[in-house]
Amino acid sequence: MPKEADHLEGGGDKESKKEERRQEERRQDAPEATVSKSVRASSSSPRRGNTPQASPPSFVSVEELMKTAKGITNMALAHEIMVNQAFQVKPVELPEGSLERQVKEIMHKAFWDCMEAQLTEEPQTYGHSIKLLAEIRETLLSFLLPGHGRLRSRIEEVLDVALIQQQAENGALDIGKLSQFIVEMMGSLCAPCRDEDISKLKEVTDIVPLLKAIFSVLDLMKVDMANFALTSLRPHLMQQSVEYERSKFQGFLDKHPNALDYTEKWLEDTVRCLREDASCAAASSDPPSLLPVNVHNHAYLRLLTWDHSSDPFPETVLMDQVRFQEMHREEEQLIVLSSVLLIVYTTTGEAISGLPGLLGTLKNIVNVMLADMHTPSFSVKEALATIGEKLCVELSQCLTQHGYSPFPADRKSTLRGQISAVVQPDNTVRKLMESRVRNYLLASLESSQHKTPPPLPGGLAPVGREVKELAVRFSRLINFNKLVFSPFYQKILQKLLTAGESPSAGT
Repeated sequence: MPKEADHLEGGGDKESKKEERRQEERRQDAPEATVSKSVRASSSSPRRGNTPQASPPSFVSVEELMKTAKGITNMALAHEIMVNQAFQVKPVELPEGSLERQVKEIMHKAFWDCMEAQLTEEPQTYGHSIKLLAEIRETLLSFLLPGHGRLRSRIEEVLDVALIQQQAENGALDIGKLSQFIVEMMGSLCAPCRDEDISKLKEVTDIVPLLKAIFSVLDLMKVDMANFALTSLRPHLMQQSVEYERSKFQGFLDKHPNALDYTEKWLEDTVRCLREDASCAAASSDPPSLLPVNVHNHAYLRLLTWDHSSDPFPETVLMDQVRFQEMHREEEQLIVLSSVLLIVYTTTGEAISGLPGLLGTLKNIVNVMLADMHTPSFSVKEALATIGEKLCVELSQCLTQHGYSPFPADRKSTLRGQISAVVQPDNTVRKLMESRVRNYLLASLESSQHKTPPPLPGGLAPVGREVKELAVRFSRLINFNKLVFSPFYQKILQKLLTAGESPSAGT
């Protein structure tokens, strides 16, 4: 009689085999192309006291993941084209010494060497040459616009591949003449910036080097054409891009319902801050109205001072996180620059007011010293000390040249001390200029719908051009974001603002 343990072990084996058979049957019944994996969302839910909450596991196929990744990539590219007015397509440059570059160079060399051998043997063969001419023909035709009917007919007539093949078979093919025609067509179709390249092509006489150079210039012309198309179509792409990004985000939100958690927290914190400010100001003035547009504009302004190291960035502006960081760095430099210039003109007095070229010189000195302001090794304290010294020297020379009394030592000391004090975040002058820059950016958002820029606050005139340029880029970015995500924002803000003084909105 078997022992109990043996009996249990045998029973376990039977159960195990049964389970294996069941799993095998399920695998056979499942679609062959589907490979499933569990994806657990790692984001926290800010509505629950910022305590990370695990989302229920959702099962998606590898194909779905790849499709989502491709959709996000395409959305990011479309977004870049719309918000970056300087966006351009650039030629692909493979890294020096990379395997891809080595393979490309070897393959190209083999092709051109083979072609040269065909053209030097007796009798000549034109297999590679005809393939090149056919490719050049299609490239030239791709550059034509609908109104270029005469050029299209001319290219199709001269670069007729069937005719070229017949000429090659009869020994009547003149590649040199065809190459000259190609160069002339390229000169008619290229951008003005390629005129010099076309002139260099006309100086090449050997056929193989000429065809190699033609292909190099054609690659550049393809890039030029792509950038021309982007510039021409950008005004017409706005609505399509807005709808495209919104639909892509909605698709992502359908699969990940908590994909707006950080956006809700961002707007909720803004509402709370505005209510607190209103409570403090209620005794002296009427509190500002918490209209959705006001809350939203203040929320965007908060993104410039976002603590990226500790707070997750709102999902709806995530693609522009780097842009907000860059604008914040630019804003900080403008605040320091305007603070220093205000101190200089206040301390020195009317003696330097209106002196030609002085403001530009002072700005240049400060900007040069603050150029690396946001690098890890940069010391703002040391830079401001050096700026104080340099400005004192420049002011002394300027006053002397214009017949004024020399800059007194006590005023130099005062000026250096006040400039050095700008390093403190709570410095009175710095806080004043920071407030004025931020108010101007906020006013730009509020007036962007009316197409009229707000008046420049006092003290910002020396940096007026830079501040206005920053405000234009800031407003353009925000307005596009509003167009894309306004339906999502409206739902969140309606819930927050109708909550009144409920605990969830007031804490």
